[in-house]
Amino acid sequence: MRNVTYSMSMSLDGYVTGPDGGLDWGAPSEEVFRFSIDEIRGVGVHVMGRRLYETMLYWETAAQDPGLGAAEREWTTLWNPLPKVVFSHTLTAVEGSARLASGGLAEEIGRLREEPGEGDIAIGGATLAAEAAALGLIDEYRIRVCPVLLGGGLPFFDRQERRVDLELVETRTFDSGVVFLRHRVLR
Repeated sequence: MRNVTYSMSMSLDGYVTGPDGGLDWGAPSEEVFRFSIDEIRGVGVHVMGRRLYETMLYWETAAQDPGLGAAEREWTTLWNPLPKVVFSHTLTAVEGSARLASGGLAEEIGRLREEPGEGDIAIGGATLAAEAAALGLIDEYRIRVCPVLLGGGLPFFDRQERRVDLELVETRTFDSGVVFLRHRVLR
């Protein structure tokens, strides 16, 4: 059965966006970007909310940019064909290899877990991930902690009171000061 992973960058004080919704603080170094490329190779399907989907639409046409670097080109060759499931109350259509979710989150994840195929089910977007966590659907948390304090914004972890025991599986420190933490949920 496929694992559900939640992987995003987070500020040291726990936010995935700044108070203004900005993401400029988390632009990855070349080393961290390469790590993200390696990580996406292990993904079989990506589940995301509308805001993350709209942010990632950039990559649908990025390969047409003659100034795109080798790492970015490699990302597009992996990201664009990757199946994506988008949860949205406002979108009526999506592009590329994406489809709109046809059911609730638990139902959709259950269906994806049962489908044949390789790779993890990656979940992206803090709001959607909070819903998945509340439903007990997340198997691993993969966090890239960036050396910045934002003082507010959208939190990586939902602030609901509940305990989840975790096992540390992997750590890595990058030259940029980013620290990667991978934790498995203990059941």
